[in-house]
Amino acid sequence: MAEGWHGWDEYAAFYDWENARTVGRRDVAFWRGLAARARGRVLELGCGTGRVLVPVARDGRRIVGIDRSAPMLDRARAKLARARARPGAGAPDLRATLLRGDIRDLPWRAGTFGLVMAPYGILQSLTRERDLRDTLASVARVLARGGLFGMDLVPDLPRWNEYRGRTSLQGRRGATTTVTLVESVRQDRRRKLTIFDQEYIERRGRSRRVHRFALTFRTLSVPQLSRRLEAAGFAVQAVLGDYQGGPWDERADVWVILARRK
Repeated sequence: MAEGWHGWDEYAAFYDWENARTVGRRDVAFWRGLAARARGRVLELGCGTGRVLVPVARDGRRIVGIDRSAPMLDRARAKLARARARPGAGAPDLRATLLRGDIRDLPWRAGTFGLVMAPYGILQSLTRERDLRDTLASVARVLARGGLFGMDLVPDLPRWNEYRGRTSLQGRRGATTTVTLVESVRQDRRRKLTIFDQEYIERRGRSRRVHRFALTFRTLSVPQLSRRLEAAGFAVQAVLGDYQGGPWDERADVWVILARRK
């Protein structure tokens, strides 16, 4: 069975390019708002290239990002370095730390953080039940009592009908390169997995380079994850259907869960 972390090293080079054309920054303000209201330090699970972490750090919050992918973290470090080099109040003092590690075994003492964030469906990259259970237990340990755990889910993955060779995105990257994303979707319904086969085609003049990898996400419904959160010592506080605080239903574009550490 595919491990959920497979493919993310290869994805690093295209992650920001793709998200600028899809998710964009529509979720960043939501996570910044959570961080602004947090009591104590903030932890982001699967911080990737720093898409969320860097704006939170610019707001003056103390934030730590953990990710398994070294290429993703390299890009996050470069973003932080650029942010610190920019003129402006507090820019050199951005209080952000990056760590390569495993979210199933978080290396901090009990009660270290006031907020833990899990954006971009990161919990669905845990393809085995025991991996999810270990991660929730680890988050519960490092989160202070009464602290907040915020996460979002890719909605209703089984609704993604299988398809093959669809051109999903195309656009320029830099002055001389054109990138095309050709995508296929497979369903492993027995294991409740959705596999996105990605093919990024870079064209620069007459040269052409193809990058192929797969990203795997596990189907998790809001009730399923809510039950697991309760079992891990959390109380579900809110379930949202968008990043503006709208009500949740199964047809919502995004599923957001906010839970408090008991």
